[in-house]
Amino acid sequence: MSPAPRTPRPRVFDPVKIRTALEGELRAVRAAVEAVCDEPGALDTPTRLGDWTVRELVVHLTAVLGRLPGYLAEPAPDPAAERVDLRSYLPLLGTAAAAVDEEAAGLAAGAEPRAVAERLGTAADRLIEASTTDSGTVITSRFGPMTVADFLVTRLLEAVVHADDLAAATGVAVAHDRQALAAVTRLLADALAARAPGGSVEVRIPPFAVVQCVAGPRHTRGTPPNVVETDPLTWIRLATGRLDWAAAVENALVSASGERADLSAQLPLLS
Repeated sequence: MSPAPRTPRPRVFDPVKIRTALEGELRAVRAAVEAVCDEPGALDTPTRLGDWTVRELVVHLTAVLGRLPGYLAEPAPDPAAERVDLRSYLPLLGTAAAAVDEEAAGLAAGAEPRAVAERLGTAADRLIEASTTDSGTVITSRFGPMTVADFLVTRLLEAVVHADDLAAATGVAVAHDRQALAAVTRLLADALAARAPGGSVEVRIPPFAVVQCVAGPRHTRGTPPNVVETDPLTWIRLATGRLDWAAAVENALVSASGERADLSAQLPLLS
């Protein structure tokens, strides 16, 4: 009997690099939102996120970027309470979907374009200011106690994913920060390796990540028999449910070779 596949050790993200990436990505997001808000009627454009228009999308992003200062102002959580790390955080996102929809609808009601852009800018400024807090500080997030270091990675995830949602809805290009794109790509690649531990499939997302996953015969040398390869933004869309696996393969956005190189059972990851 072959041994059970080992789950890879969690990646440790450098807090300094994450803060720098967050600053760069938020500059890009603010520029895109300001461009959108200058276009008449753009906030009423539908998005790929269910019933959300661009207005709900931007006010949701404003809300999630603005959470850290409030969390820091609350009493510290019980030191004995079990912490939420990045690996356990991602599967929990789907459990908050109804609450997130309700919050976005409430915040978006009657929001005017210039006010929407200004609120996002203020939230971004406050997040960057709060990000200088000791990375080991523990806060109480929506899902439980987290370190500031881990929470900032989740804000980077929100910024990159929703910036791409904004671009898809409006056609306004977002100049993603390279470090931000790299960190989010690696975070989601690691999540795949944790969800489907094994070594039978090699997933390549150049130039940022390579992981092995899916139980089965393990590759040791030479060309792996099962290989999946795609670009970072396509991977992020697949991992977050913005893009269907079959459609990505059919449209040559993903190269998948080998009888086990079908990740449709593992994707999306945030559910």
